[in-house]
Amino acid sequence: MSESPVTLPAWVEEVRFDRDGLVPAIAQEAGTGRVLTLAWMNREALAETAASGRAVYWSRSRSRLWRKGEESGHVQKVREIRLDCDADVILLEVEQVGGIACHTGRHSCFFLKLEGDRWEPVDPVLRDPDQIYRK
Repeated sequence: MSESPVTLPAWVEEVRFDRDGLVPAIAQEAGTGRVLTLAWMNREALAETAASGRAVYWSRSRSRLWRKGEESGHVQKVREIRLDCDADVILLEVEQVGGIACHTGRHSCFFLKLEGDRWEPVDPVLRDPDQIYRK
């Protein structure tokens, strides 16, 4: 799951990664406390995030490191990294550059709310994804 052999800081081994070598990482907006997204990190992603100050995740669909904003420009500047009491969840306090965290063009990936018996979008699209991700 690693892109290249990397010497990792000792503190990374204190994190309890799952059998696939991943740990969930919650990105929370600095200032508002709003949860922007949940993604996954492997050891290299976590170490690079700490070293660079920019959120780096493991893309399960691409099977490679995903540097948040590499295509969209909507990077997450990391202000603080925390580890939960069981050492199996990472919490990132981030500044969301451009105000868009979701690939749908919304501020947060958590834009669907259960209304009765169905999920309803409750947050607006801030920018058309076709304008963000030119193919």
